[in-house]
Amino acid sequence: MGIAEGENVELSRVLLVADGKDTLIGNPTVDGAKVIATSLGEIKGDKMIVFRYKNKVRYRRKTGHRQLYTRLQIKEIVKPGGKPRKEKVAGGDS
Repeated sequence: MGIAEGENVELSRVLLVADGKDTLIGNPTVDGAKVIATSLGEIKGDKMIVFRYKNKVRYRRKTGHRQLYTRLQIKEIVKPGGKPRKEKVAGGDS
């Protein structure tokens, strides 16, 4: 289904790269930039209620849906023509 937990993922379609002083905006993407992340597994999103109703004919259908998401932890951001930059993780080793 999704990406296995602990597996590395490379995201090559980067729209914007920014650090404290430089900002690169893609048109539509930044060529040569990529993000390397690690999968933390799949989680379920919030429940959405789907309710169908037709008046005067006693038609009511109520169903729910929870979308699956893959959590990613960013390991490094590679700027075009530059060396990889390690990212600090907020909140410790989570």
